[in-house]
Amino acid sequence: MSTKEFGTDKNLETKICYLGIGSNIGDRYLNLQNSIKFLTSEICAITKTSKVYETEPWGEKNQNYFLNQVIEIETIFNPVDLLKICKKIEKNMGRKKIKKWGERIIDIDILYYSGDIINKKKLKIPHPLIHERKFVLLPLNELNKDFVHPSFKINNQQLLNDCVDKSKIALYGY
Repeated sequence: MSTKEFGTDKNLETKICYLGIGSNIGDRYLNLQNSIKFLTSEICAITKTSKVYETEPWGEKNQNYFLNQVIEIETIFNPVDLLKICKKIEKNMGRKKIKKWGERIIDIDILYYSGDIINKKKLKIPHPLIHERKFVLLPLNELNKDFVHPSFKINNQQLLNDCVDKSKIALYGY
């Protein structure tokens, strides 16, 4: 059901969101590009894309290096539906969840959903580990260093400055 207020259909209101995407199996770069293509066709307009970074694995170290990227999207989907679509794309691309922080053909994480805070069993927004992951913060800062984390009340630039992650990270293909 939709609610009209001041002539705006609240169900169709566009939200700005940030998604993190990563891959460390197969043609990692092609996997990122395909996920962006599928996201565009399924749910959103992609308004900005960061550069691609090659990063050492985070959490589980004994695996291939990842390619990571952050994208800014505009979507009319609510956070739960957005998550369902991201998981569907991961599954359709061949993702199999074998172990936490393990290797994957594609990973699509909702980092921010506008300025909303969501704390459900299967959905936490902002992503609970943004502030601990340099491989997320570097590309996120390319897109919007001034965006304020809704829980911490500090911007992405300050999160990056405060991040203690010492993982290796380099621009890919440059």
